[in-house]
Amino acid sequence: MLGLLPKIPLYWSYRKFGFPQMMPFSIVVSVSYRCNSKCKTCDVWRKPNDDMTLEEWDKVFANIGRGPLYYTFTGGEPFLRKDTAELALSAYKHAQPAVITIPTNGILTRQIVDQVDRICAGAPKTNIGINLSLDAVGEEHDKIRMVPGNWNKAMKTWQELKRLQKEHKNLVLTTHTVISNFNIDHFFEIYEGLQFLEPDSFITEIAEERVELDTVGWEITPLAEKYAPVADFLSEKARRRPAKGLAKLTQSFRAQYYQIAKRTLMERRQVIPCYAGWASCQIAPNGDVWSCCIRAEGVGNLRETNYDLRPIWRSEAMAKMRRSIYNQECSCPMANASYANMVLHPPTLIKVAAETISR
Repeated sequence: MLGLLPKIPLYWSYRKFGFPQMMPFSIVVSVSYRCNSKCKTCDVWRKPNDDMTLEEWDKVFANIGRGPLYYTFTGGEPFLRKDTAELALSAYKHAQPAVITIPTNGILTRQIVDQVDRICAGAPKTNIGINLSLDAVGEEHDKIRMVPGNWNKAMKTWQELKRLQKEHKNLVLTTHTVISNFNIDHFFEIYEGLQFLEPDSFITEIAEERVELDTVGWEITPLAEKYAPVADFLSEKARRRPAKGLAKLTQSFRAQYYQIAKRTLMERRQVIPCYAGWASCQIAPNGDVWSCCIRAEGVGNLRETNYDLRPIWRSEAMAKMRRSIYNQECSCPMANASYANMVLHPPTLIKVAAETISR
C-alpha cells in the first residue's frame, strides 16, 4: 500500500488524460476454466479449455516485471492445475507482489494443501491469501455447489490449512461467500453458521451475470432492496471486528466496499470511478486480455505479442475499452476491481483513514 501511494496521482492522470502510461497494479490470472464444482451461480466449467502452459505464463510474468502489488490466481478451480504453485511462484519471482490471493472450493484437500505449502515457503515476503468458498452450511452448501460431499471435503481442507498456518506466518485464511438469490434469504444464518471456522477474515461478493462465467440472463443477482440490510450488517461487522496494524486498514476498506456495492446495485451506475483497464485487468486462461471479467471483452492475446502485455495495454482496442468504461457504459459491484478503485478514490480513502484511526 505504501509503495502505491506515490503512484496514485499518476493513475488519476492516466485515466483523465491518457498519460503517463501506467501498468496495472492489480492483475487477475485465470489459470483454467476447468472446475470440479457445478455451481448454480456459475457455468464456467462447461467452457472449452486452451490453458497457457507454465512456460508461457513465466514469459508473461517476466515481461510484466515489477509493478503489480496484487496478483489473484483464479479459475475454475485453480488447484485442479498441478502447477498452480509454480505459477504463483513465477509471479513472485518476477514481481514480488505484496499479496497473492487464490480462491478454492476446497474439494482437493491434499493437492490444495501441498501447493499452498510450496507457495508459502517459496514466497516468504508476500502475504498468501487462500479464500475458501462457502455459500451455505452443510448440505445447503452442497446443493448450491451441486457437488455432494463438498462441505465435508472443504472442512477437511480448512483443518489442514489451519495446521499449515502454524508453519507459515505469511498464510492468511479467509472464508468467502457468494451472495445470490439462492442464499440471500438465509444469509444471516449462514454468517453465524460459519463463525466456528474462525477465519482471519470473512468476505462476500455478489453473484453477478458475467460474460466470463456464461451467466448472463440467469437472474442470480439479488435485488438491491434485499442486499441493502446485508451490506449494512457486513459493514458494521467489519468495523467492529478486532484488528491490529494492516488488518485494521483492511477491515475499514471492507466496510466501505459493502456500502459501495449496495449503492451500485441501487443506483445502477459507477458510484466511484472505475479503473479497470487502467489500474487492474484480467488475463484469461488462453492469454486473452480483458479490462475485467464482467464484460470479458478481449482486446488482444498474449500469444500474439510474444507474451508481452505492454503492446496490448497500449493498443487502440484497449483505449476504446477505456473510453467505454470512462463514459460509464457499464457498472458493477465486482470486489476485485472495486478495491483497486477505492484505493484511487480520495473521498473513499479519507473515510477509510478516518475509520482506521478511530478503531
